[in-house]
Order: sequence, then structure tokens, then C-alpha cells
Amino acid sequence: MRTAYSVETVRAAERELMSRLPEGALMQRAAAGLAAACADLLGRVYGRRVVLLVGSGDNGGDALYAGARLARRGAGVTAVLLAPERAHPGGLTALKRAGGRAVGIDGRAVKSDGRAVSAGWRAADARTAGGRAADPHTTEGQTTALHTPEQLIEQADLLLDGIVGIGGKGGLRPDAARLAEVADRARAAVVAVDLPSGVDADTGEVRGAAVRADLTVTFGTHKPGLLIDPAREYAGSVRLVDIGLALPEEAELEALQHADVARLLPVPSGESDKYRRGVVGIAAGSARYPGAAVLAVYGALRGGAGAVRYVGPAADAVIARFPETLVSDQGPKHAGRVQAWVVGPGAGDDASAVGEVLASDVPVLIDADGLRLADRDAVHARTAPTLMTPHAGEAAALLGVPREQVEGARLASARELAGRYGATVLLKGSTTLVADAAGGAVRVNPTGTAWLATAGSGDVLSGLAGSLLASGLSALDAGSTAAYLHGLAGRFAADGAPVGAHDVAEAVPAAWRDVTDA
Repeated sequence: MRTAYSVETVRAAERELMSRLPEGALMQRAAAGLAAACADLLGRVYGRRVVLLVGSGDNGGDALYAGARLARRGAGVTAVLLAPERAHPGGLTALKRAGGRAVGIDGRAVKSDGRAVSAGWRAADARTAGGRAADPHTTEGQTTALHTPEQLIEQADLLLDGIVGIGGKGGLRPDAARLAEVADRARAAVVAVDLPSGVDADTGEVRGAAVRADLTVTFGTHKPGLLIDPAREYAGSVRLVDIGLALPEEAELEALQHADVARLLPVPSGESDKYRRGVVGIAAGSARYPGAAVLAVYGALRGGAGAVRYVGPAADAVIARFPETLVSDQGPKHAGRVQAWVVGPGAGDDASAVGEVLASDVPVLIDADGLRLADRDAVHARTAPTLMTPHAGEAAALLGVPREQVEGARLASARELAGRYGATVLLKGSTTLVADAAGGAVRVNPTGTAWLATAGSGDVLSGLAGSLLASGLSALDAGSTAAYLHGLAGRFAADGAPVGAHDVAEAVPAAWRDVTDA
């Protein structure tokens, strides 16, 4: 299982480790891993132009020490110091000794003590740092025309973002924002140190200008912002460097992997029958939206339950497509034995079915129209598990905030909604999160494809998760396992092309086998 920890937890672990190591050893570990990742990305290091974007503090120190390692391997390394007087002194000295150069935001050369050279670069400095070619008659003691930091960025083969570390809050300041904008347009690959500058490490929020990286090299553990949109989109690929941190058992975020999902999936035994495997009830669909019922049933049939009961006005459409479905016209209360209910997909304004399902004593999944029709007090009063599966717009309506606020603060929104309703919340979207009613680590789903943004896809997910609830999984496990399989099925079904919700349901068995055969 992949885990992510808060900045506070990481800082505490770093302090504990540094107390047992020689001074500077932890930074050297990080720099070594960072330099190795940069070398792998470059392929050939010798003769390549590397530009470091360096802020104050340890994040900038990591970049400077990594730059020194690359300079020793023959790269032409120039550090652009946003605050020369506050640059990490040890890192700056190491870069200079390795043959690297440093300039301020104004383009003037900077000495090892952080002071600018008033006369500008010497000709030899300009050649090494990627400046304009010097006149052949210029001597070493004379000056040559400067290249601005923007020009250095445009000429680089690789940019190393060490502007702001994991403690940064809010967007970048103007000087840094300008460089980030130039970096985004440049041809060079961009590598972020620990986290792209300008994104929030703890929440995944991006409140202003931020660096867009092709690769993020993170140290010790993933940070939540690397796994949650919108920040995740800024991180590119993520490479984790082990620096020896001792972290607590409970993380801030968890991301299931194949092996974790395989352990959770229900497997029938020789003595299983349809009731022992679980029966899931589906109260969904309406005269206007019969397809929602069909798709929810389709997902439920692919989710491992022994039988599916359907209640609602779309019975004819359901039976025509899936004759194995058990159909009732007596309402949820009199439908017969079930181990879990799914209510809401395509339900329109039928509040009575939602009320009957919430009054049951079995696990319940509420989706779509059911979220709008469900009484919050009734949900909070339930003693059996409840799983709510809103998308950002539905979550925003339940929280009474704009949709943009939910999309920009997904982690906080999922947790707040779970707390308000006393339910487990699966917040669907580009990053699907599952927050448990009892608190603890939030699950983030690592599978999926943008092609899943298609009508009916959420209905399939609801049926699949409801089936897993009926098989005996907790709301947290059912939601996160269903999201994982659903995302994987979406990838298999789409294969880079448009896909329909029925294609996703059809691909669930292939996803299931892929997980269990791994």
C-alpha cells in the first residue's frame, strides 16, 4: 500500500533521524537520490545544461547539493538564487567548488557568501554557465554580456525546482511565478524537489502560480499533495527516494495497490450459495432514467454478490437485459432479504424509496438523486454502515458551497462531508477519495482514466460498490475496492478511445482477474 504523511509528521520524523546522524547527512542522502534521478532523466550528463531554481531553506539546499553532483559529472550547472543572501551556504559552496555558477534574480553573478558580483560575470563564467559566447579577444578578467535567468531557463536541458519546500503555503511570489511561467514554456524537462513549488503539500490545493513538473523526486514518503488533484497534475511522474525516515503506522492518505485489493476481494468457497455470497438490493431508475437502473444492476452483477434484487419502475428494462435479476414491485421494505442496498441512481424525486432504504438495518450506498433526497439526520442516526458517493457538484450542494471550492479542496471536502453525515464518503472525480466516517487515513484511488467521465459510469460504480458491501466488506473497503476496479476497468475498456458505461461494466471481470492474477 502506498502511503502519504502530513508535513508535520514528516518534519517530526526528520528531526528524530537528524538527531542520530552526522550534521548534513540527511540532506546529502536526499541530494544523492535527486541527482541520480536527474541523471537518469538526462541520459547523458556530461555537457548538458542544468539550471537550478533555488529559494531559501533546505529545499534549495537539496537542489544546490544535487547540482554540485551533476557539475562534478560534467554538466554545466547554474543556480538562479531568488534570495541570494538566504541561500543554503553549504549547498552554494559545494556547487561553486564543483564548478557550478550562481546568479541572482537580476542576472548578476553571486559569490559563495551570497553577495552579488557588481561588475557582472567574467567571460569564463559566462561560457561555463551557458551565457552568450564571449568575444575571442576577451580576456579572463574582463566582463561579457549577461544572460537573464529567463534566457538561462530557455537554453537549459533540465530545470531543477528548489524554490519552495513542503512547508510552503499559497501560490508563488511574483519573481518565482515569473520563472515558473518561463519554465512551463521552455523545452527543458522540469524536476521538482520533494514537491512542485506553489502547491500545498498537505491538501493538494493550488492557490496561485505553481511549477509544473515532469518529474517530482520526493523524499522519505509521499506527501498528500502528490496524490490529490489539482496538485497531482503539477507533479508529473513521482519518484520516491528512501532516506530512512521512521514513520507512524497510520498515514494521512492510503492508496491501494493490486495486492491490497486482491486480499479484499470476496472469493466463494465450496459451501457458498447465493445468500452466503450476499444479496444486494438496487432501488434505482425512473420512467425518465431507466438506464440508470440497468447500469447499476450491471455493476452489481459484476461485483461478486450472489444475487441482485431490483426494486423500481424500470423492472421491464432490467429483466430484458439481465434475466437473472430478482425483481420486486413491493418497494424496498417488502423486497425480500438483502445484505446491502444501493439507492438513488436515476431515482428522480422518489423520496419514499430512499426513506425505506435508510430505515433498514443493513449497509446502504446512497448515490445521485438519493443524495439530494436523503435526510441528513436519518443518515446520521443509522447504526449500519452508510456509503455516500457524490461527485463534486453533488458534494458542493450538500455542503452549501460552490463546486469550485470542492474541486480545489477535495481532501477537506470529503472529510467535512463524512463528518456532517456520519457516513463514509466516496468523492468521485479526477482524484477519487474515500473518507471513513470514523476518521483515520483517507483512501485515494490510483486507477482510472479521463474517459470514465461519461454518462452512467457512476451508476456502474454504485452497483459494484453495493455488491461488495453485500459480500461483507466495510464501507471504506467496499468503496475503495470498487473505485480501484472501476478505474482499472475503465482503462481496459477505453484503451485510449471513447468508452460507454456499459463497456466499463463489461470490463470489470478483466480488471478483477488482473488484480487477482498479479
